[in-house]
Amino acid sequence: MNSAPTPWPRVAATVALLTVIISALLTAFAWPAARSAVHDIPIAVAGPPAATAQVTAALDKSRPGAFMITTVADTAAAETAIKNRDVYGAIDLSTGSPQVLTASAGSPVVAQGLQAVAAALSPATGGPQVRDIVALPADDPRGAGISAAALPMVIGGMLAAVLLTLRVRGTGRKITGALAYAVLGGLAMTAILQYWLGSLTGDYLANSGVMALSLGATALTILGFESLLGTAGFGLGAVIMMLVGNPLSGATSAPEMLPGWSGELGQFLPPGAAASLLRSVAFFDGNGYLHPMVVLLSWMVAGALLCLVSAVRGGRRAGVEGASEQQQAVPVAA
Repeated sequence: MNSAPTPWPRVAATVALLTVIISALLTAFAWPAARSAVHDIPIAVAGPPAATAQVTAALDKSRPGAFMITTVADTAAAETAIKNRDVYGAIDLSTGSPQVLTASAGSPVVAQGLQAVAAALSPATGGPQVRDIVALPADDPRGAGISAAALPMVIGGMLAAVLLTLRVRGTGRKITGALAYAVLGGLAMTAILQYWLGSLTGDYLANSGVMALSLGATALTILGFESLLGTAGFGLGAVIMMLVGNPLSGATSAPEMLPGWSGELGQFLPPGAAASLLRSVAFFDGNGYLHPMVVLLSWMVAGALLCLVSAVRGGRRAGVEGASEQQQAVPVAA
């Protein structure tokens, strides 16, 4: 038995690797949070053209680049745009008494920011009246539950892929296990959020379907990576889902508040798509569901296809090796 101490160069290399890993972790989670800011947030301004032009100019001057402003005719049009998830809120000048329309269920952070901006536009009156068009549940008015659920959805999918790889043999059984887990896990997580914590409203089964899509997309994708790359596939999946997807999901604020292009990228990864889809289904009657649903289904299908391709390749390789062994076993005639 070799009990010689590890060479110092290897110790130094290990320490350097650990430093790189912890630096990457810190960057992945701290950079989006530290550089988060209001920019390109879609809002509406409702009212007569002269009034909307004045407010639009004031917003562009006081907060350049903060908002993408759409002008609409009246209160009804502004409310429709909010409920359809076309905008996060609106400044309504059409009733003679200015008011701010928000949707805290879409993003509590944006709703608070919009109130502060509107108050700054009319400091003498203390700001206009505020109406929350699509509010968060009374049991969770800050939206803490849905924000906190983002990480467990990612970890749950990752753990499923690892355990199914270790404990289950057969590609079909692994895929079936991942789908069954996604359904049951989605039902359980939604029950906790909706019936215990009161963080969700809407149809329980529809919300559970969103959770199932999220868990299934993550689990099947990592299973697919592992089937092609082996253990390295787990690392690749962890980087995509945990180090990139989760910090860029916008679940705790809004995708538009993340720095640069990162929020847009996050919406093409399962964590970001799941957070957006869950808000749409739970609070906005499904409006805005199409893009995140397509993203989640695409990752699920891609993961399953990777598993199947790997299984076919493995079967062909085993067949070739078996034929070669049989040829070698045939005795040569004298």
